[in-house]
Amino acid sequence: MSTHEKIHQTVTSNPVVLFMKGTPQFPQCGFSSTVAQILKQSGVDSYTAVNVLADEEIRQGIKDYANWPTIPQLYINGEFVGGCDIVREMYQSGELKTLLDSVQK
Repeated sequence: MSTHEKIHQTVTSNPVVLFMKGTPQFPQCGFSSTVAQILKQSGVDSYTAVNVLADEEIRQGIKDYANWPTIPQLYINGEFVGGCDIVREMYQSGELKTLLDSVQK
């Protein structure tokens, strides 16, 4: 399975996926930490977190997959939502909560 296929399978088979540096319990960058905290504050107790620092192919592959140059990257219901700034803005406006409420359980 190619890196692109692995990423696609992860994104489409999990309702909420965060590609981040580190883990939600031990984030390795401030932006990843911010998005993990926003998810927690939004009431998301369980989501799939992918530590891009553990796999260089995934780290580069996710940038190519979304055509988005930075990490973290949040996916909800198989769709790319955005990085830290976009997620923060959506959280502040209430748009993120609406999107998370639509998560297929």
